[in-house]
Amino acid sequence: MEDKDIDRAQRRDPHAVRRAANVTGTAPAASEPVGEEAAPQPPALPPSLPLAGRPLGARSSGGSSAKMKKLFGPFVAVAVILFKFKGFILLGLGKLKFLLVGVKFIPVILKTGGTMVLSIGAYAMFWGVWFAVGFVLLIFVHECGHLVAARRCGLKVGAPVFIPFMGAIIALKEAPKNAWIEAVVGIGGPLLGTVGALVSFGLFFVTGNPMFVALAYTGFFLNLFNLAPISPLDGGRVVTVISPWLWVAGLVIMLGMVIARPNFILFLILIVGAPRLFSLFKKKSDAEKRYFEVTPTQRVTMCAIYFGLAGFLWYGMHVCDVMLSEAGVLPE
Repeated sequence: MEDKDIDRAQRRDPHAVRRAANVTGTAPAASEPVGEEAAPQPPALPPSLPLAGRPLGARSSGGSSAKMKKLFGPFVAVAVILFKFKGFILLGLGKLKFLLVGVKFIPVILKTGGTMVLSIGAYAMFWGVWFAVGFVLLIFVHECGHLVAARRCGLKVGAPVFIPFMGAIIALKEAPKNAWIEAVVGIGGPLLGTVGALVSFGLFFVTGNPMFVALAYTGFFLNLFNLAPISPLDGGRVVTVISPWLWVAGLVIMLGMVIARPNFILFLILIVGAPRLFSLFKKKSDAEKRYFEVTPTQRVTMCAIYFGLAGFLWYGMHVCDVMLSEAGVLPE
């Protein structure tokens, strides 16, 4: 009966039971419903627990993220800078590539340029600086003729090297495959060298300086001398297409020059050319016979170039000699 009275009182005034409980010190039964205000409040979060709204483990992941940023941050910054200044970087790389290519040719420049300067200094002691410069340039043009001809024939060739009082040489890194290629490489020097002498001759009419006539005379003589048909001169290579027996004529010419004007260079030419001259009298192998095989067209073409160029060079020397005689200046 008493319980029923409490239920009725609770329905009429839910707070009455609570006040009565506070007075008597009793609490309602656990099975009895209570109001919302009577719901227990959650305990305060200790300072060590994560804050509300942040998932567990966020703090530890934040530490890893900071470490990652510290580790890769500099790389990211560098990448951003590279991307921003990629135009300047590419331009710098292009210049660096150009410099590297230039470095590649430094040995060639030093070898050719250095020996050129050395030769100019040697010749200047006898003929003066400017004539020495012109003379060395004429030799350089002559050697460039060989170089261009060799490369057009597919041969590997080194840069010119100057030897004072002996001219200059270029080293063939591979032997010509046949007599025609050897002749083409040989005639290339005198052909371009003749052009150089003609340029010097023309400069006389522009400047009026007779030194250019003297240089032209020297250039014509230099190239004509190299056409002598004896190895190792250019003419000895050229006549392999026409007839190797012309080496005998070259020997006679060289002996006559040695008798008329003894010279160390002439003796050296005779010594170097002797082995190939003697090979004319040896029995040739099949490979050697194939080496000298040329077509009639090739033989006629090279014959016309060889004798035509020799005649032109002789005429050029004659004209220059007349002009220098009239001017009272004779080449030494």
